[in-house]
Amino acid sequence: MFDTTDELLRKIQLGEDSVLELKAIHFKGDKISGPKPDDLADELAAMANTNDGVCVLGVDDKKREIAGIPLAKLDAVESFIREVCNDVIKPPLAVRIIRMELPGALGAMQPVIKVEVPRSLFVHKSPGGYFRRLGSSKRELTPEQLARLFQQRSQARFISFDEQTVPHTSLADLEESLWRRFVALVPDDPIATLRKLKLLSPDETSVERATVAGILLCSRHPETWLPNAYIEAVRYRGNQQDSNYQADAARIVGPLDQQIAHGLAFVRRNMRVAAIKAPGRVEIPQFNERAVFEAIVNAVAHRDYSIHGSKIRLFMFDDRFELYSPGPLPNTVTIESLPLRQATRNELITSLLARSPVEPDDRQVGRQYLMEKRGDGVPIIMNESYALSKRYPEYRLIDDAELLLTIYSASQPNTPIVS
Repeated sequence: MFDTTDELLRKIQLGEDSVLELKAIHFKGDKISGPKPDDLADELAAMANTNDGVCVLGVDDKKREIAGIPLAKLDAVESFIREVCNDVIKPPLAVRIIRMELPGALGAMQPVIKVEVPRSLFVHKSPGGYFRRLGSSKRELTPEQLARLFQQRSQARFISFDEQTVPHTSLADLEESLWRRFVALVPDDPIATLRKLKLLSPDETSVERATVAGILLCSRHPETWLPNAYIEAVRYRGNQQDSNYQADAARIVGPLDQQIAHGLAFVRRNMRVAAIKAPGRVEIPQFNERAVFEAIVNAVAHRDYSIHGSKIRLFMFDDRFELYSPGPLPNTVTIESLPLRQATRNELITSLLARSPVEPDDRQVGRQYLMEKRGDGVPIIMNESYALSKRYPEYRLIDDAELLLTIYSASQPNTPIVS
């Protein structure tokens, strides 16, 4: 928005409106004294709750003059913006921060910072409450407006979250080599094909946008648009979560099928495997690989992607494997009924994973495709793990917001570790 200098200058001369906010930056010593963090947070969140917008810092909103920002203090202002977006606005707001120069009143070029605020997938709360942009000012959302906005943007929407469009995406953001996996023949009309697959959908302004599922499965970097769509994996020495005893760690990103493969590979390379002679060589792995595979697939397929700030967490210890999946249990499923019921919150994602083949190196897990949608994933996790460790895995719901699965290690003899 306002991509050229001339366009932005003309807009500044016209003054603030629904899509433009101007802020002069004031300092007291080395510290920013204005705007206050809470005030800037209210303005940015209001824009994100309404539509696309731009905030230019370094411009006097009263005189509409380019006051600029001292060159030596640009880093401090950028850090200030990031802190406001990440720490003051809930959930954190993803913005684009651009340094640029604009001519001041005397013609000299002055540094300013342009903050591009996209219309968000989420409803954002700032210190003053929930706001929307109306003309050049912000207005607190009424209870009715807030309920309507949550319905439009949250998981409560009639369209499931994985079918919602992702702002500022397009057909170009879906890699052909990835979406072609779901198409038998080369389509004459890619847009029509992708719309049929629900990987592409028109937004409220009839512009074609990638859907959440499209980004998660057909983009090389889903975390660009959905910052928490990844797996955080850590192997600890011992039985306690302590960074001082961290043996290995990885931030597993990429399309969901790649996350599953790389998650399983992480467990493989960090899993102890012992060997005994009985009478021939018998290997005893720390965890059942088939159970781990099903657990990772379930976490990736069924987690709540609408919860901002939460990612899948995979932790390995000497005595157990833990997998944290964001979101409560879907529909009316309970901890007790998990092995017996089949339910999903991400119908489109699970349907696409059911058409995604298992990597050739992972075929020993007993699947041809990542999901088979028969509801046997949890029974496999329970039974295969018990057969190895003689202890059933445990599921636990934390604060009705995160599902924790614990798989216990097999008892291993005091023999040299193979790997």
